[in-house]
Order: sequence, then structure tokens, then C-alpha cells
Amino acid sequence: MGAGAAAGSAGSCSPAMRAALGLRLCRRPWGCRAPGAPPRPRCVGLGSSAAPPCWSCGGPVPGGQPRFCPACRSLQPPAPRPDLFRLMACDRSFRVDEQQLRRRFRSLQRALHPDRFGRRPPTERLYSEQHSALVNKAYQTLLHPLSRGLYLLELSGIQLAQETDSDADSQFLMEIMEINEKLAEPSNEGNLEEIETLIKAKQEQLTKEVTTAFERDDLQEAKKLLAKMKYFANLEDKLKNKKIPS
Repeated sequence: MGAGAAAGSAGSCSPAMRAALGLRLCRRPWGCRAPGAPPRPRCVGLGSSAAPPCWSCGGPVPGGQPRFCPACRSLQPPAPRPDLFRLMACDRSFRVDEQQLRRRFRSLQRALHPDRFGRRPPTERLYSEQHSALVNKAYQTLLHPLSRGLYLLELSGIQLAQETDSDADSQFLMEIMEINEKLAEPSNEGNLEEIETLIKAKQEQLTKEVTTAFERDDLQEAKKLLAKMKYFANLEDKLKNKKIPS
């Protein structure tokens, strides 16, 4: 049921219903209508915007992503800047249920994979490809702690600057330099395993600290910790390249 239909079906929608539907709250103390007045068809108010109509038949299409037209069942285009947490049915939190995330990913890919739209119009096949790419991006972004944390910061308008010597304290940077020097040494299986264990332990500890920072809503601390995680992610990439046989 669309937002307009849901709002209109109840005559006067409660604050909880309006909030659930994403509608603007009425400022009247008695709610959506004055006592004795006829029900209003919508309780949206200024600043609201309905979902675009179906590109194929022009009919109304409920909001949300992905959207299918209820009349002709045509797949609609992705939103310009979708909320990846909402798309993957996750709470907007640094803590993510990975099993739930995988189930949602598989479900969406089954419904949206381009192979399912081989006999549909070219426009719909294009939308399928766009949705499939978006779902892949959302899954990879939310699955990994570093990209998930950076996305949470982005949603709050915070960008992580490029790595510079001022991003971290001197002791931390010295630790990174020492690991880099070890990686620069001739390949030694035992040495590489030691470095891999060290990096994994550091990333696990930083992940715990980032979780705590986000739960305290300390975004600046989360930003500093994610910058450190980025250093270790770069070390992980160097380690993987080192382990590839030449």
C-alpha cells in the first residue's frame, strides 16, 4: 500500500503512523483535521514528494527500493542516491547482521538479475543492470567494517581526508613504518604469517573501538580510528601482493 493510500485510509493518521510513512507531522494540536471536519485524503504537508510514476504505464508506484509497478509489473529505475542500509534492510548502524545481509543480497539478486529480464524492453533491462550493480555495491560496502564505517560518516556529512602524516600520532606511524619495512624484506613464509597475524589482530581491535565510538555517537573519534584502519587495509593489500608468486 502506498503512503497516500495508507494515510487516507485512516481518516486522521496518528503521529506514529505519520512517522512510519515518512509524512510531515501536522502542527495542529488535534492532529490531521479539526473535530467534526471531514477526513482529509492526505496528511503530507509542504515539502513532501511522491514517488515518480511508472515509466511504462504512467501509473502510481509505491516508494521504496527496488520498485515494481503494481499495474504492469515493470521494474522502475534506482533512486539517484539510495540509502544502502535501507536497500539491504539493515539498521543504520556499524553493527550489521552478516547472515541477514547475505540473505537480503541473494534475495535481491534473484529478483533483479539481468538474466530475468532478457525478454523485457531495453529500458527495463538497463534498469535491471543498474539495480544489480547497486545491490553488489551495497553488499560490499556494508559487509566490510572499513567501508561500512566510512559510509556511515558520509551519511553524516563527514569525509575522510587523504592519508597524511597528520592523520595519526607518531607512535602509530612508526608502527606502520616498521611493518612496511618487514614487508620490504625478502619473502619468508614465516615472516609473512607473523605480519598477517599482527595485521588481523590490529584490525579486530580497531573494529571494536570503532563500534564503541559509533555507539557513543562520537563521529570524530570514529573518523580517527577509521583512518588507522585504512592504513592497515593498505598493509593487507601489500601483504596479498607479496604472497602472490612472481
